[in-house]
Amino acid sequence: MLEQTLPARALIAAGPAEDLPPGSRKLVFVPGGETVLLLNVEGEFYALENSCPHAGASIASGPCQAHEIACPAHGLKFNIKSGQCTASPRLLIPLYEVLILEEQLWLRPPQRC
Repeated sequence: MLEQTLPARALIAAGPAEDLPPGSRKLVFVPGGETVLLLNVEGEFYALENSCPHAGASIASGPCQAHEIACPAHGLKFNIKSGQCTASPRLLIPLYEVLILEEQLWLRPPQRC
C-alpha cells in the first residue's frame, strides 16, 4: 500500500478507506465486467482479482485467516500478499495495487503481458 499522489487515469475508485475497517471486505466492479476483492487485514489493504485460477470460481466468500484466503469452491488457499497458491506454484491470482489518496482507496490494475 502506498500513500502518494498519482494520475487518476489508470486507477479504479474503491471508496473511502474508513468504510472498510479491519476484518472487512468488499467487491469492486471494474471496467470490462470483472470484480476485484478488496480486503482489510489487520489495517492493511489487499486487492485480488475475484476469480480462482483453478476453475474461475469467485473467492469473495472464502474464509480469510491471517494472509491466506481459501477458494470456497475447491478449498485452494492463496496468499493475499503475493497471489500465490499455497499448494501449486503455477496457480496465481493477479493482484491490484491499493493506494490511498486523500483518504480514498484506489486500485491500480496489474500489468498484463
